[in-house]
Amino acid sequence: MSKVCNLTGKKPISGNNVSHSNRKTKRRFVPNIQKKRFFVPELGKFVTLKVSTSAIRTINKLGLINYLKKLEAKGVDHGVKL
Repeated sequence: MSKVCNLTGKKPISGNNVSHSNRKTKRRFVPNIQKKRFFVPELGKFVTLKVSTSAIRTINKLGLINYLKKLEAKGVDHGVKL
């Protein structure tokens, strides 16, 4: 399962683990991606998406259709077909 959010495009980034002795080793910062079903009342059906938890919170606040419109206004290509 790829760790990329369908809506926000969040994906793993690399960085360093820094120990107490200031030694640095490479590590990955992976986003919290969840597979979630959303009900779209305008369409009367469920849509399954792999989204980050921050996107889930925003969808709960605004609604899926409004959130997709907001992303389109920003110019983000979310690639979700409803």
